Amino acid sequence: MAAARKADLRRTTRETDIQVSLCLDGGEVEISTGIGFFDHMLEALAVHGGLGLKVSARGDLQVDCHHTIEDTGILLGKALAEAVGDRAGIARYGSFFIPMDEALAACHLDISGRPYLVFEGGFPEERVGGFDTCMTEEFMRAFCVNGGMTLHIRCLYGKNSHHMIEAMFKALAHALRIALAPTAGGALSTKGVL
Repeated sequence: MAAARKADLRRTTRETDIQVSLCLDGGEVEISTGIGFFDHMLEALAVHGGLGLKVSARGDLQVDCHHTIEDTGILLGKALAEAVGDRAGIARYGSFFIPMDEALAACHLDISGRPYLVFEGGFPEERVGGFDTCMTEEFMRAFCVNGGMTLHIRCLYGKNSHHMIEAMFKALAHALRIALAPTAGGALSTKGVL
């Protein structure tokens, strides 16, 4: 496991220029993506996950929000993978339910090095501010694939897309907090490595 439990990465393409600084043990939270609701979700992820997180993203928002959100998920996943290193000394698994008014979301994850996404969530509105609700799944996929985790996340029910998506991000945050908790010993696996 990386002793510092943190990572600083930058990714530049013709569509986006993104910098992420992640510390698994807390710290400052500064988010700026140009998409207000997405900033709100990343801030919730950091605060509820006990993470230090700085994200600065510039993207082709004149096209739409897709590239900025997906590429942020890619880089945040890569930062997580770097920060956990060989995955030794972490609890590995995390599960959490979050109620938010009429909505209920659940997240179950395994920081195993084997990426897989199961996503369930149908949102009644197409947009929340400048955030296309379909991008919730795209972010989760980019984050889990690049973070090397199995991620099952679903909104069991809800009527307000803002509440439903926010409950999902907060469930993810709390499940990550549990999974990233330091433990004594090596990798939590009968194989001895992950």
